[in-house]
Amino acid sequence: MIPRLVNAFGTVRRVLLPHLYGEPNETRAQTVIRWARILVVIFACLVTLQSVLLVAGAWRNDRQIERNMGVAAAEVLDAGPRRSTIEFVTPDRITYRPELGVLYPSELDTGMRIYVEYDRNDPDLVRVQDRNALLAVIPAGSIAVLGWIVAGIVLAALALLQRRLARRRSDQDDVSLDSQSLS
Repeated sequence: MIPRLVNAFGTVRRVLLPHLYGEPNETRAQTVIRWARILVVIFACLVTLQSVLLVAGAWRNDRQIERNMGVAAAEVLDAGPRRSTIEFVTPDRITYRPELGVLYPSELDTGMRIYVEYDRNDPDLVRVQDRNALLAVIPAGSIAVLGWIVAGIVLAALALLQRRLARRRSDQDDVSLDSQSLS
């Protein structure tokens, strides 16, 4: 059972993952497909890196807020699924409207009164109270997984195209050998 799985994994890896070096008798079409496969893998890696950086950035913002945290009541001025504008007053009686909105804005409605946690050194860095970077893991992970699913489909399609071109080339070689032997 296990040798079959190892063999199947090796086959999938050979079919889907491109190699960087070309074959000695590689045609121009095969070279283009090989480079297209390499670019697809690079794209998927960049999407994954973006997702990791998204979570790392959220975690960094949380650490910065927690180092010098202030808590204030805020009003949601404009709510959206990815960005919500708020206004809050610090204990110093200074009113802030963070330019980039509030972190983790899901499930907010315009006019809501909420509590926020902010960095007292940088009051533009604000998050909804009791929310943190863990909320960014699922969306970022979903983006990375979706990126690899799309990349896998494109890699499989390119592998099929490459196999079809190789079959056509071998058929043409067989026809030319037959015609040479008849002459």
